[in-house]
Amino acid sequence: MTSMSAEADSDPETLELVRRAVYRHFAATGLAPERQALTARLALSGAEVDGAYTALAEAHHLVLDEDGRIVLAHPFATRNCGFSVMGSRTLWWGGCAWDAFAIPNLVRAEPSVLVATTCPACAKPMAWTVDASAPPEGPGVAHFLVPVERIWDDVVHACGNQRIFCDADCVDAWLERTGNERGSVFDLSILWNLAAHWYEGRLDSPYRRREPSRARDYFHGVGLRGAFWGVAEG
Repeated sequence: MTSMSAEADSDPETLELVRRAVYRHFAATGLAPERQALTARLALSGAEVDGAYTALAEAHHLVLDEDGRIVLAHPFATRNCGFSVMGSRTLWWGGCAWDAFAIPNLVRAEPSVLVATTCPACAKPMAWTVDASAPPEGPGVAHFLVPVERIWDDVVHACGNQRIFCDADCVDAWLERTGNERGSVFDLSILWNLAAHWYEGRLDSPYRRREPSRARDYFHGVGLRGAFWGVAEG
């Protein structure tokens, strides 16, 4: 992939045009757009699109692999990160538990989706019908391993460890087996509330990304507190 051009660097309208097109394509199809088709549709050069991808990755709107291909466009993923999200017309990979629960809140064309995963500890299959009206019923607890202030140190690793377990006993068993320290454990109603508005407006323009380091009020409002979330207790 080429480095970002001076033209793309100085043209926020181009960056936003590409960002919105990428996200809307994911929302509609569950897939990343083909680069050549995107350049034709937006009437941009290949260098402009490559430059926009680089700039969007630097701004944490996209996560790219070493060849410049999209891995994550939160809440969408291009590979199996542990969660499938099945709507009536579209099938997505959810980038993590947070993202999987966010998709039906973001893509309003799908009234509900089936979120499916397996427990990382015991490999038991689990699934929930998730929509934008209320948290889903059913068992399960979320465990996030990496504190929010360190998520972007290695975002693929962090997202890959935002999972749902059968219960607290399975979390404990997994931590003992893997040698990891406990992160943040919370129920699925909190997970749903965390996901419900986090990506609000992402399919539209203009959009300003909500940085985790500046989201203390949001986390506090959904019941997530403590150093893990950068929110003081009390």
